[in-house]
Formats: sequence, C-alpha cells, structure tokens
Amino acid sequence: MNTPHASGGLPPRRTRQHTTPNKKRPKQKRSIKKIIRNTFAIMLLLGVLGLGWLFFTPSGTDFRFLIADTLITTRHRHWAKYVIGQDQLDSRVQQYWKQFENMGDEKANHQITKPDTTSNKPKSLIEYHNISGEGYSGYLMVVNDPTKVRIGVPNRVGKGEKVSEMVKRTEALAGVNAGGFADPNWKGNGFQPIGVVIADGKVYYNGSGGMNKRTQFVGIDKDGKMIAGNYTVQQLMNMGAKEGVTFQPRIIVNGKGQIKSPSQGWGIAPRTVMGQREDGAILFLIIDGRQTHSIGANLYDCQQIMLEHGAVIAANLDGGSSTVLAEKGGHIKNSPASQYGERFLPSAFLVFEEPEQVAIKNIWEGLDPRKIDPGKW
Repeated sequence: MNTPHASGGLPPRRTRQHTTPNKKRPKQKRSIKKIIRNTFAIMLLLGVLGLGWLFFTPSGTDFRFLIADTLITTRHRHWAKYVIGQDQLDSRVQQYWKQFENMGDEKANHQITKPDTTSNKPKSLIEYHNISGEGYSGYLMVVNDPTKVRIGVPNRVGKGEKVSEMVKRTEALAGVNAGGFADPNWKGNGFQPIGVVIADGKVYYNGSGGMNKRTQFVGIDKDGKMIAGNYTVQQLMNMGAKEGVTFQPRIIVNGKGQIKSPSQGWGIAPRTVMGQREDGAILFLIIDGRQTHSIGANLYDCQQIMLEHGAVIAANLDGGSSTVLAEKGGHIKNSPASQYGERFLPSAFLVFEEPEQVAIKNIWEGLDPRKIDPGKW
C-alpha cells in the first residue's frame, strides 16, 4: 500500500520562486564618463605643462622660435605673431636681415683651380648625389666645369617661366631655381626679380636703384669663380661678374661657416643653395620640404652639408615653394613643395655643354622696373 503524502494524498505543489529582476545599473555609462573625465583631465594637465614648457623654459622658447622662423619662410609669415608675438616677430625679421647683411661683408679671397679639360679621363660634367639627414632629403648636383653655368630668364614679357620649361626650351642639361621675385598677392607670376639679374656679363635687370647701390649677389665671374656677398652693381661689373642674381645670405666664406648654430638657421624649409669647391666645381644643393618624406632643412644644415662636400664659398638661393631641380628635357628630379605645382620664376641657373652657343634674350630690356606690375599675369 502506498503511503499517502502528508498533504492528504496529493503530490506536493511545486512552489514558484518569485525573484525580483535586477535593475540594470548604469555601470557602463558611468565608466565611460569616468574615462572621458580622466582623459580630459590628463589632456588639460599635459596642455598646462606643455604651455609652461613652451613659455617658461629655454628649450621651449627655442622651439617656439623654430616654429616662428619656419613660418617666416612661408607665405604665412604673419602667423608667427601668434607664436612669439608681433613685437618679437618684427624684431626677429630685422635681426635676420641685419645678420644677413653682416654675413656678406667679409672679403672672399678663395682661389680655384680651373678644371683640366685635356685629361684622358675627363670627369662627367654633371654628377648627382643623394642627400639625407634628420627630417630632410634631397640632391647635390655637382657641375665640374663652372664655366658651363649660365643664367636663364623667361621668354615672354609679364610672366615668369618654370625652370623645367627653361631647361627644355634652351636644351640645357639641367637647371635649378635662382633669384627671388616680387609676389604681392601670392599668385606668383614670377616676372619681376628682386634686386639684380646679370647674364652673359650684362645687367639684364636692376631693381636695386642704381649702379652704386649694394645688393647681396650670388653668381660666378667670367673665369668661373663664384661670387657671393654684399657688393654694389658697379663693383660686380668691375669684378667681371658674368652670371648671377640677388639673394642672401652667404653662409660660407673662405672655407668658414657663418652660421654658428641650428638656432640661427632661419627655420625649416625647402632649400636651394649654391657653392663652390677649390677645384672649381659648382655645387647646387636642393632639399625638399613641407612633405612627409622630407620636412625640410635649416640653413645651418645646408651649411654643414656644403662644408662636408668641400665648399669654400656658398650662399642661399630662393627656396620654399620655388625649390626645383630639372634635368635634360625638363624632367623634374626633386619634389617641389608648391601645392599649385612648379612655380613661375624670373631666373634659373642652367648648365650647358656649349654655353657660348646659347642666346638668352633680355626680356626686361627697355622696361622701367618701377612700372612693372608683379601682381598681373
């Protein structure tokens, strides 16, 4: 006989356990908010520490001036006032111009040996060397016979010319940008040079104000010896200046560097520099800049590169977005920084196998420099 259940013979009832559902607490949301608050606090702390470093430490001050100097070399020079202040900006620019003038005053007394053209194994007229350093890369073009260098100018009134087009049009072996130009609205028509342009021993353009006005000249004389420094136009003629333009500063004279430290290097930018070795070879240094593969170099970097390659004299040429190296046929070898492509320029140093056979017309002949509108195309 089955024993009855204590409940009166019926099977026990299964009792349902009533559980109160857990309320979802916003732990995840609180965690995210906490992370955001902590991140913001850390960023704020780092920002305060960064500002303190920038404005109250020697290394931070040097970094601010490096940024300002870099901006000064661009079309956005006025932005530098937000980094160092307007008064410091004005003072900095004046300080550089004064320094550049002084760097061009020492008399250059270097001597060169003319290239041996009778050798059974003559050197190639042009050699290219890759150049690289911390944050920059580019090329060193060596022209072993300095007498093969000529100044090229545009071929139409009112408009500059791309270096690659000059090289192609004149059938040059190579070319680099040379002097600067007036560019009031940053449209870069490139027709009005700054200072002087001397080509084939003649003054093609003189915007300096007369034959007795001084200008910072970079070029070569009739014997292929490089001239760089502060001279009057008449002095240049008396010295036998044959090819060259106005630009500055001279960074090497008599085998000595004029820039004493990177802090005096006038910012980081694309660079074009001309120099000469004792054996007469002309050195053109082309450094890319404002790009991921090469942010650019300062003038101290350029000076040291030129010294390492034997330069006894060297000077800065127009750089920035104008920096370009073109090979035979107009092929561009470097990577110009201009977002609009290669710029239109008033002058270039061109290399020819037979330069005496090249006719370069004076496009500014008969024009009054005061009446040229550099803002018009």
